[in-house]
Amino acid sequence: MPELKIELTKNPKPKPTDETKLGFGHVFTDHMFVMDYETGKGWYNPRIVPHGPIQLDPAAMVLHYGQEIFEGLKAYRTPSGKIQLFRPWDNFKRMNISNERLVIPPIDEEFALQCLVKLIEIEKDWVPHTDGASLYIRPFIFACDPYLGVRPGDKYMFMIILSPSGAYYSTGLNPVGIRVESKYVRAVKGGMGFAKTGGNYASSLIGQHEAHKENYAQVLWLDGVEKKYIEEVGSMNIFFVIGDEVVTPELQGSILDGITRRSAIQLCRSWGLKVSERRISIDEIADAYKNGSLKEVFGTGTAAVISPVGHLKWDDMVMEINNNKIGEISQRLYDTLTGIQYGKLPDEFGWTMEVK
Repeated sequence: MPELKIELTKNPKPKPTDETKLGFGHVFTDHMFVMDYETGKGWYNPRIVPHGPIQLDPAAMVLHYGQEIFEGLKAYRTPSGKIQLFRPWDNFKRMNISNERLVIPPIDEEFALQCLVKLIEIEKDWVPHTDGASLYIRPFIFACDPYLGVRPGDKYMFMIILSPSGAYYSTGLNPVGIRVESKYVRAVKGGMGFAKTGGNYASSLIGQHEAHKENYAQVLWLDGVEKKYIEEVGSMNIFFVIGDEVVTPELQGSILDGITRRSAIQLCRSWGLKVSERRISIDEIADAYKNGSLKEVFGTGTAAVISPVGHLKWDDMVMEINNNKIGEISQRLYDTLTGIQYGKLPDEFGWTMEVK
């Protein structure tokens, strides 16, 4: 791969003084990673430069046809002051899965990780020290050649930006309300549901907008064909504890193969819990609620880690889960995952990678 060039900013920004008020995705660091692609030339000119606006032609293909993909991961500060990543190789591997679906040239995963590590080393002072806060990492690729015709692009930009962030939900680990979407659909098998691309999130906005009107934090999407089987929440995979079984929708091509989802499944199985990845209908959840066997509901995702669900609304039925309190498994998963991520618990799975 070509040599990574580095241009440091001459005007560093003041860093947040109160890390408890970071919020999510509002503050950005001094530098970003950029690399270009051109058909016949491949990926070239990798560089770390001051964070700032990029110049795009109004006819840039991403603006008209949405050919783009992205990822999300975090860097964590350990009690000893070191910085570590959580399963970053899986993010870049998944990035190439998304690339393939969107007909975007694959990246060299190992080189991308090396560039990310260098970027974090440069921005190490931006990694929060406050418990629960982290440095959110957003890699993304988009078609940038100016052409008003429907085809894959010939030119792309691969970028990584960094954002010191607090909790994704302002309520923290308090249970959130989720509204089941019965009118609109997000994705179907054979579509882009398994890819991490903006189109999936754009199609989910109207459901989220409707949910917010009713004071619910997020939307639980059903399958796009029968509107019967549970798929995922807008920004998370979803889990249910029914009796002594932990259940989550199986991967069929219409939901994201979440890295936190994978980790939660592996942890639960390591604890001897029964975990099923299968089709699960909203009727089954309603019946489990009615007969008292629905013990917990929680979401998993990079941003929120574990998000317990306190209320689940389906049409006119409102299910209060576990008296609107976090459940035992949800709490254990959150404590264990964050403990490993922040270096407070031993990593028995080889999930973490020290940066500096």
